[in-house]
Amino acid sequence: QVQLVESGGGSVQAGDSLRLSCVASGLTFSTYAFGWFRQASGKEREFVAAISRSGLIRSNADPVKGRFTISKDNTKNTVYLQMNSLKPEDTAVYYCAADFRIRGDTYTVPSDEYDYWGQGTHVTVSS
Repeated sequence: QVQLVESGGGSVQAGDSLRLSCVASGLTFSTYAFGWFRQASGKEREFVAAISRSGLIRSNADPVKGRFTISKDNTKNTVYLQMNSLKPEDTAVYYCAADFRIRGDTYTVPSDEYDYWGQGTHVTVSS
């Protein structure tokens, strides 16, 4: 069965960096696009970043542009989210998601278009 397992979350100070990892199993990794989403306490889940099957096409949400970078390593079945210059408003549970139905080498933003989800990893940023 398909499994996505996130790791790398933690408690940091504002301005620090974290790198989240998402290891995928039970799927043909190179045929999936991936996304990172987050959900802060009391708020709806929101899009953070996405990457196409090839890894060549990427997108970041406006609140994280210039600070977060998504990447994928097809040899390790792993998707990463490098988060720099963290802010208290980045505090949330971060989720990795996999999209098989996407057509072509692109990505999608709506969360309901993703097929599989991880369990999430907590990120807390203190001021």
